[in-house]
Amino acid sequence: MSVPTRVVHKRRATVTDLPLYYSGHLLKKLSKEKDFKKYYGELRGATLFLYKDDTQDTYTEKLDLEKLTSMELDSPYQRKAPTIFTLTLHTEVVQLKMDNSDTGEEWRGYILTVVKKKIPSKLQLLPGQMLLLQEALDQERKRKPPIARPPLPPRPSFLPSPSASPFRPLPKEKPSHNSPDIPACFYSVTRQEAEQMLEANPENGGIILRPSTLANNYALTLRQLTPSGPVMKNYRVASTNSGFVIELDTANKVELLQPPTKEEGEYVIPDDPSPDHNLRL
Repeated sequence: MSVPTRVVHKRRATVTDLPLYYSGHLLKKLSKEKDFKKYYGELRGATLFLYKDDTQDTYTEKLDLEKLTSMELDSPYQRKAPTIFTLTLHTEVVQLKMDNSDTGEEWRGYILTVVKKKIPSKLQLLPGQMLLLQEALDQERKRKPPIARPPLPPRPSFLPSPSASPFRPLPKEKPSHNSPDIPACFYSVTRQEAEQMLEANPENGGIILRPSTLANNYALTLRQLTPSGPVMKNYRVASTNSGFVIELDTANKVELLQPPTKEEGEYVIPDDPSPDHNLRL
């Protein structure tokens, strides 16, 4: 005897403890797998729960979409052809396949909306579907309100103003480890030179601190390893009274300034303002 649908839904809500935004049949496979497997998917919060079918009350596996870095359409939409998306997460690459472009566009809309906390600018959905999507966004924002971006701290008085003479770089050799004011990862090189150095010498580390193109500022070049290969990222570093601020995307605090491995903050600010937790240049 099959379990009533409402009982299944209630059990799933209890198990996951997350609001349901969208659901439906889909196929999924990892990039290293050959064939797709059928699932019934539920997007609850920013997590995609996968069930063997729509009668199973406990999920078989789940995908944490908070770790989504990109969602790409494999080929242009075709009205009566299946749609395949490639989702790149921090630790794996997953492909999702939907029966048609309409269903695929709804999945894409909901996934990107809950992950980015905003509705994508270009969606091919009907007005009623957009209203439901807005309701899901409002609910997700209440569940996980965005972190307020802290204001950029004032420029320290001991530093010259931005209108002063341009930044004077150090010689193009590695600074002495005996110097207390200059970290060992600082090189007076350009962005292109820093990327070339990291690419050519991965065994020596993945981060270089360098002069910024903006006067009296610094920049950080990072070589980050991802499932699809190494990626170069560059960040501006601004001086403050309590240390240094790395400008990222949304607010995030860390105890001390370390190479950024996840773009989670507009400013990375030490929780402990003591000198031991400040990067000195």
